[in-house]
Amino acid sequence: MASMTCSSDQLTPLLGPNVTNAAAVADFICSRFSTAADNFTATQYAVDSTYLLFSAYLVFSMQLGFAMLCAGSVRAKNTMNIMLTNVLDAAAGGLFYYLFGFAFAFGTPTNGFIGRHNFALKSFPSSNFDYSYFLYQWAFAIAAAGITSGSIAERTQFVAYLIYSSFLTGFVYPVVSHWFWSADGWASPTKSNLDLLFGTGVIDFAGSGVVHMVGGIAGFWGALIEGPRIGRFASGKVLALRGHSASLVVLGTFMLWFGWYGFNPGSFNKILSPYPAGGYYGQWSAIGRTAVTTTLAGSTAALTTLFGKRLLSGHWNVTDVCNGLLGGFAAITSGCSVVEPWAAIICGFVAALVLIGFNKLAEKFKYDDPLEAAQLHGGCGSWGVIFTALFASEKYVREVYPNKQGRPYGLFMGGGGKLLAAHVIQILVITGWVSATMGPLFFILHKLKLLRISPEDEMAGMDLTRHGGFAYVYHDDEDESQRNGIQLRKIGPAVGVPSTTI
Repeated sequence: MASMTCSSDQLTPLLGPNVTNAAAVADFICSRFSTAADNFTATQYAVDSTYLLFSAYLVFSMQLGFAMLCAGSVRAKNTMNIMLTNVLDAAAGGLFYYLFGFAFAFGTPTNGFIGRHNFALKSFPSSNFDYSYFLYQWAFAIAAAGITSGSIAERTQFVAYLIYSSFLTGFVYPVVSHWFWSADGWASPTKSNLDLLFGTGVIDFAGSGVVHMVGGIAGFWGALIEGPRIGRFASGKVLALRGHSASLVVLGTFMLWFGWYGFNPGSFNKILSPYPAGGYYGQWSAIGRTAVTTTLAGSTAALTTLFGKRLLSGHWNVTDVCNGLLGGFAAITSGCSVVEPWAAIICGFVAALVLIGFNKLAEKFKYDDPLEAAQLHGGCGSWGVIFTALFASEKYVREVYPNKQGRPYGLFMGGGGKLLAAHVIQILVITGWVSATMGPLFFILHKLKLLRISPEDEMAGMDLTRHGGFAYVYHDDEDESQRNGIQLRKIGPAVGVPSTTI
């Protein structure tokens, strides 16, 4: 918003010779004008901060979606365990992102690799950041950790969750977000000195690479080092160990869909910003367009998965459709603000094919991911990074990233190949960084026997052996008349399998 100033020296002659003590009148008018201008500025900050806080609440609500999706995707005997890990991701992530993560990500001024200021929110708030910005970025960090927890579900020790979640949110993810989102990051499109990678920087607007690839690749290494769940690839056959509740999967998916409207449109951080065209068209229009592209990509991916899986398996499978929908969302997250709505349909269509293809490869190589998190977030996130480099619109790139004129845009839109080159580098460095940090961490936990639970515990279910009982109560302990069917007996970690498998 343009600044409004008033000068009494300029105003005094305009009052004319008939005004008594024109200088004093001019001073008074300018003082009132300055007060009004200050109030307008404060209102702008308040509106933008409220918008960012609301977006943070939406992104945080995705944790409920993750919890429901994860719970529905695992067997009933592991429900409490996976629910607890989702709570842990948010809680541990909150503490470690406060202490270290935000500083590593956005602690400026610093170098292009890692931040070094604002540890434990020191010197907050400032002209650069307010508390609302921290809350928003924390919600992103715990989303990355939540992705990883799905890949290693149903067979991971609780202490391993605590260690990897803290390390991912406190160090691994913040370094990546510094590279691509900080004003000092070596590949950031908003780099303050305008020394941009290939003259453009990486346009990963809301994090197909920064969030989804990081979480997906971390989950890939965890699941690969742990190995598949018992019975998943038994006797040379591929057995679908399906989750116990399609209802929870669908409800969780809708909750994630709702939260994505804070994830993608909220990444503008501000709403009260007019564009040079003026009038009805401003950043609020770009925010609305971003919500539309998000919707179209997810919807197209869902329908493509529906019919694609019908042709492959002969079934109309609701859980596959939900995963396809989320794959479309993960893909469009990178370019949601800089592509046309019609391009989002292409993004969603290809994302569904990518997910189906990666799932086929996972089965071929006996890789077991209960929530398809590595395939969905890693695979579709990578496609989203490439998609942005192909379809980014010149007009929208200039509006969303106005700090440099003549910035390269999408290859298929006539913008040359520089943006594509930058995005290929992003995929390579994220894959390398996460593999070099999370891979050794999971391997060390594996060697220390802190990663995977015992076969006996896995067969019995972690709810009973690790958390004191099942998530679902089948009878009232106080009412003997209600004990009319299922009887469960408590067992120790190494005793055997309960009489009734859930």
